[in-house]
Amino acid sequence: MLHIGCHLSASKGYLAMGRDALKIHADTFQFFTRNPRGGKAKEIKESDVAAFLQLAEEHCFTNILAHAPYTMNACSADAGLRGFSREMMADDLRRMEYLPGNFYNFHPGSHVGQGMDTGIALITEQLNAVMTPEQRTTILLETMAGKGSEVGGRFEELRRIIDGVYLPEKIGVCLDTCHVYDAGYDIVNHLDDVLDEFDHVIGLDRLKAIHLNDSMNPMGSHKDRHAKIGEGSLGLEAICRIINHPKLQHLFFILETPHDTLDGYGREIALLRECYQEG
Repeated sequence: MLHIGCHLSASKGYLAMGRDALKIHADTFQFFTRNPRGGKAKEIKESDVAAFLQLAEEHCFTNILAHAPYTMNACSADAGLRGFSREMMADDLRRMEYLPGNFYNFHPGSHVGQGMDTGIALITEQLNAVMTPEQRTTILLETMAGKGSEVGGRFEELRRIIDGVYLPEKIGVCLDTCHVYDAGYDIVNHLDDVLDEFDHVIGLDRLKAIHLNDSMNPMGSHKDRHAKIGEGSLGLEAICRIINHPKLQHLFFILETPHDTLDGYGREIALLRECYQEG
């Protein structure tokens, strides 16, 4: 079964997101934990959570994915911004306990000229400060396009973060198809080789989710510009190979393609369901 969804607005609550997912025949979704540019998170209503969990069980939802705000930068050169990022992540993880057993994804950050070693050390420091043995949420490091001073454009960088945390069993990876292609990994012509490299460096057992996006730019561009499915440099054929790959079929896929309405995501989900072959 193809487990697929898209990014939805959390402004109306969890139940509303669940209902929106059902409208487009999705069985998962992603949402921002708070305004993507930062700020205070919306109050959680336990009745809304309970209603969503019931809906998800009735309709056989798979896991859902929370996304940290873009303003979070665990390896900022500014100690105040690092403290702000740590507080946001800690608060987000507390809130995620209302939805136990799900995933929390974040961009590792940008070292802003401090160097990769310092960036990785600071990200690891934040994770060790906020993770607890009791948490029921798995934190996902997102693969990045390697734009500017971004950390996470190479698999080895993510591996070093994982190696530095005290609770590695609480850490996984979300692979973004646009990002890895823009970072220089040829998932169009050499998908098997890229997955073998991921397995060798990180381990495929740590791959928990996929952001399924086409790319506006060619491989190795380090640009990070998402395109609609089949309308970018990856193309529909390559994307269909990804969702049908035997090493990836069990995962859930989240669309972050540029659409203004649910209908656009619905059309892409329908297209991908047509491409999917039951394994």
